[in-house]
Amino acid sequence: MRSIAAPQFKALLIAYGFPPVGGAGVQRVLKLTKYLPAHGVTPRVLTVSNPSVPVLDPSLERDFPPGLGVLRARTFEPGYAMKQAAWSASSTATAPTGLARFGKGLVHAASGVAKQLLVPDPQILWQPAAQAALFLELFLGSGTDVVFVSGPPFSQFLLAPLARAKGKTAVVLDYRDEWSTYRATYEMMGGRLASLVGDPLESALLRCAHAVTTATEEFRQNLLARFRFLDPGRVHSIPNGYDADDFPEKLPDPPADRFVLAYAGTIFKLTSARGLLGAIRRLHAAEPALARLLDVRFMGRIVDTELDSFEGMEALGVKRLGYLEHTQVLRELSASHMVLCLLDDVPGVERIYPAKIFELMYLGRPCLTLSPPGALTRLISTHALGTVLAPRDEAKIASFLEQKLRAFRAGKPLNEAAPIGIERYARSALAGEFAAVMREASTLARG
Repeated sequence: MRSIAAPQFKALLIAYGFPPVGGAGVQRVLKLTKYLPAHGVTPRVLTVSNPSVPVLDPSLERDFPPGLGVLRARTFEPGYAMKQAAWSASSTATAPTGLARFGKGLVHAASGVAKQLLVPDPQILWQPAAQAALFLELFLGSGTDVVFVSGPPFSQFLLAPLARAKGKTAVVLDYRDEWSTYRATYEMMGGRLASLVGDPLESALLRCAHAVTTATEEFRQNLLARFRFLDPGRVHSIPNGYDADDFPEKLPDPPADRFVLAYAGTIFKLTSARGLLGAIRRLHAAEPALARLLDVRFMGRIVDTELDSFEGMEALGVKRLGYLEHTQVLRELSASHMVLCLLDDVPGVERIYPAKIFELMYLGRPCLTLSPPGALTRLISTHALGTVLAPRDEAKIASFLEQKLRAFRAGKPLNEAAPIGIERYARSALAGEFAAVMREASTLARG
């Protein structure tokens, strides 16, 4: 007697940030496409065909599973360079005289109007084509059991009502960041209209979801506190993680003639390095010979508003390597004596930890974490990842670096990190948690 195969469970993952887009934000959905099939879920992806983003990394496409279906819809956004120029113009004073002042004033006014109207974010200009593509997939495609929408950008959540309109199709909304914190801290965000409609719009879209996933338990608790109608049993905390396949089998040895401290990720308001850079200046002023042993490497984009803090730092051993392919980033981190994780002291930061922390966790190098108390510092403590200092305490940061450099100069072994209890954060295991949420949501949708 022939056994009857279980029906195929199909998930449509919606993510504006998806390869060839680069950066840490793409990893959550990318790794789901890689590992969901092992949990009985067949993924397809809806993403943008002409992304308006600061960095691209086509090398990430090597993680695509065989036969992955990727639907790409165009956005009406201008290129990222134009968006960045408009954002910079709206953030600086107008030119001092004549025609230049008039021209810059026009740019300032236009960018201000755009910032007010593009709610909840500039990627709302992707919505016309994304809505059309989703309609065709849901109503003319081969069947979808669950639509999983991962934000930011949170304009993607506007696809939830259409997905909900397709009877028996589940909707899962995924928070990689918090909508309210994202609005307040990222480039090209904000404006009075965004603040006014943000919470009501978020509330309306959450009502379309059969389930919600968040990247931290703190995100989950904040959502439940803000939106009392949410059923706690349908809101799940599933963290980001690491993929062991991404790392070299043997870690390269750090150099013997200098002490390397490495950071990977974007430097912006939320991850400002001002406290560290100030500490390095102090160290060079007090112990110049010792400080010259320090080699600090920043990999990733540094937004315009943080560039001034790096002025003159090249002469003090601070290198800006720019955006590197993910595999190269991991090699650079592996070849360091110590890695760096940053969160500045800004509102909402207590509920956040950067996605990169999980790769640092797996790497096993000691981690210097500059962060106020919160989710990140608890994670560091729970898993014994390294040292935590306040992000703007230049004196203590300088003292810590001096201590490590003296030990390094004396040839003393650096105390390696010994992370504990990190197995839960393997991407393959986390995909199983997502698959369970998707199936549970599908059961609810089918009533």
